[in-house]
Amino acid sequence: MTALHRDHYDVLVAFVLRYVDGRDEAEDVVQETLLRAWRTIERVDLDTARSYLFTVARNVVTDRWRATQVRPATVSDDRAIHQVSAHDDIEAALEAQLVAAALERLTADHRAVVQLLYYDGVSVAEAAHRLTVPEGTVKSRAYYAVRSLRAAFEEMGVMR
Repeated sequence: MTALHRDHYDVLVAFVLRYVDGRDEAEDVVQETLLRAWRTIERVDLDTARSYLFTVARNVVTDRWRATQVRPATVSDDRAIHQVSAHDDIEAALEAQLVAAALERLTADHRAVVQLLYYDGVSVAEAAHRLTVPEGTVKSRAYYAVRSLRAAFEEMGVMR
């Protein structure tokens, strides 16, 4: 087997390169060819080994070509792949539904503070101004709202 590899590997790669797209694929075909020869090494005549290996290599290339005709073509459009959403929209919708259900369990005052601070992104001072309450009240409502949300999520079976 070592003699077959040493004497015929480079010639086989050059032969197969005429029929496949790249050197990697050609080396795969030659490796498969030599594997098939090794499986039947007792029947390989070393005097006619090169023609035998060429025939086997041609058969391997033909088998690979036929396999590609049966299977769908591989798409490698990077722009289209990047346009596909990486996350699951269903998971996000379920999560939004859980958050909405938990927010409904809050009092109106706590819900208003959560809306302003966490969803609208306003500062504590701006939230206090909009709600016409002191800043300390906004902070305490936010604290107790978060505690209530945590308790609501635990009741709903959501653990993080």
